[in-house]
Amino acid sequence: MAEGCWRQMGSWWQFLLLYIPLSLSGDLDYLEGNGGWLTNKYLALMEEDHCTVERRDASLTYSQFIDQYAFSRPVVIQGITDNSEFQALCTRNKLLAEFGDRLVRLSTANTYSYHKVDVPFQEYVEHLLEPQDLASLGSGSGSGVPFHWHGPGYSEVIFGRKRWFLYPPEKTPEFHPNKTTLAWLLDTYPFLPPEDRPVECTIHPGEVLYFPDRWWHATLNLDTSVFISTFLG
Repeated sequence: MAEGCWRQMGSWWQFLLLYIPLSLSGDLDYLEGNGGWLTNKYLALMEEDHCTVERRDASLTYSQFIDQYAFSRPVVIQGITDNSEFQALCTRNKLLAEFGDRLVRLSTANTYSYHKVDVPFQEYVEHLLEPQDLASLGSGSGSGVPFHWHGPGYSEVIFGRKRWFLYPPEKTPEFHPNKTTLAWLLDTYPFLPPEDRPVECTIHPGEVLYFPDRWWHATLNLDTSVFISTFLG
C-alpha cells in the first residue's frame, strides 16, 4: 500500500516533508490519529489569532476560483477531496517499512542552501529530525521555509498543522534571507504595524492553500507536518 503513496507522489516526493516536534508529550490515541508522527499537543508555537485568508468549501466553482482568486489573492479550500486513503499510505510505519532504504536529499531552506547531503529515509526520520531553534537549523517543530516567491502553487496538509505568512508581489516583507521563519516570527513579526502584517493562516489536514503568482510566502510547522506542494509553471 505504501508503494502507492510513493508512486502517487512521483516527481514531487521532495515536497513531502516530515517534521517531529519539540518533545514527545501526548497520548497514544492522538499519535495514532496523526499517522504515528509524534506530536506535542502542548507545543508553545501557536496558530494566529485570526486567519486572514478566506476559506471556501468544495462548492467553489472553477469560474469563481478564476475570477476571485487565481490571479489576485490566496484562498484555503476545505473538503475538496477525501485524503483519508492517501493518509493511510503516508503513515510513519508504512513509509518506513516500504521506503526506509530510499535516499532523501537534505539541504537548508535559505538563500545560501548550496551544500546537500543524501541519507537513507529511515536514518532521516529516526535520527536527523531535530527541533528548530534560534541557534541552529533543524527539521522539527518550528522549522519552515523563509520568505521567497515563485509561480502559483497549492499546498495540502496530510498530517499536522502548517502556518503560512503571505504578502502580495508589490509588498516585499521585511526579513533576512539567511534567517529562519521562527526567528522572523519572534524578532520581527511582533513589532510590525498593522498595515505591514502579512496575510496569514494555519492550514490543517484536508485543507488546501492556493497562492497566486509571485506572492511572497513563508511557512512555519507548528507540529508534525506531512504535506504536499505542487507548483504551477
